[in-house]
Amino acid sequence: MKTAEFDYELPPELIAQTPIEPRDASRLMVIDRRTNTFTHHRFSDLPGYLRSGDLLVYNESRVIPARLYARKPTGGRAEILLLRPRTEDTWEALVGGKRIRVGMQLELLDGPEGRPTGTVAQVTESGEGGWRVLTFDQPALSIAAQVGIVPLPPYIHTPLENASRYQTIYAHTPGSAAAPTAGLHFTPKLLHELRNMGVRSSYVTLHIGLDTFRPVSEATVEEHTMHTEYCVLTPDSAQEINEARLQGNRVIAVGTTSVRVLESAAARAGASPCPWQPVAAFEGDTNLFITPGYQFRTVDALITNFHLPRSTLLMLVAAFAGKELLDRAYAEAIRERYRFYSFGDAMLIL
Repeated sequence: MKTAEFDYELPPELIAQTPIEPRDASRLMVIDRRTNTFTHHRFSDLPGYLRSGDLLVYNESRVIPARLYARKPTGGRAEILLLRPRTEDTWEALVGGKRIRVGMQLELLDGPEGRPTGTVAQVTESGEGGWRVLTFDQPALSIAAQVGIVPLPPYIHTPLENASRYQTIYAHTPGSAAAPTAGLHFTPKLLHELRNMGVRSSYVTLHIGLDTFRPVSEATVEEHTMHTEYCVLTPDSAQEINEARLQGNRVIAVGTTSVRVLESAAARAGASPCPWQPVAAFEGDTNLFITPGYQFRTVDALITNFHLPRSTLLMLVAAFAGKELLDRAYAEAIRERYRFYSFGDAMLIL
């Protein structure tokens, strides 16, 4: 399948630069796969499309202040984006700067034009595209909490006044370099309303890393290699998901990252798992790459944002909705001036 099939033209002014207030005032396109139709709503209308017994599965990963600034021994500057831990003090990262070599020590600063902190990171491995492995002289998350900045995607150019707006209200476990953005639309009031109507909640973890920032550059989808991301499905969450399926209720993924955890868990259950127990608990890495033709084994409905052209996220949603229907929905969203990407509007695919 050609990667160019997942390209589309988006007017730049439709890329949302700031979050909308309140969170659930964003727009919501409801896509019905049975009728091949879509309708337009507000995210606060979501309860009208759910029913008692539905299970919403959220990714509770928390964005860390992963952007750090450093000074090279020559005095030049370097910028670090923490991606993935190997140990408390050793992390895979993207490092921007000239001639960042293995063995070089980078002195951390307290801001973009800041003063030295006395903390040092040594480059221990080097790869393509700025990828490095850094070993810090103290736990990296402790350093990030003191001097790091929450990274925004490169297409957002307006500074964020309140860093908490790039976190879901239920974010818990630190580890992501980007927010699971489908969850940004939920408010405490909306969660309370859903609970009162009998909609249940379950939580998984997937720490979002490198592929969120990287479009597919290969000519064909099949040539793309998905980077691994760390995820967790606890025994309690696995039981909740299996019980929902046993009772004939829908499992609704909040975001593409939740989909990847659920479908990775289903894949680990074997080629022919019990249809009423589709998942088993697990903790580890996933490089699951979902593209059109994939057979979903756990997810019945999906809440997601509008994604970048040529992205793995767009390919996953095309696999779930059907590419022709999704293409029409995106064209409609552009005509109707929906807001796109991280701070943009949402869709519910039933």
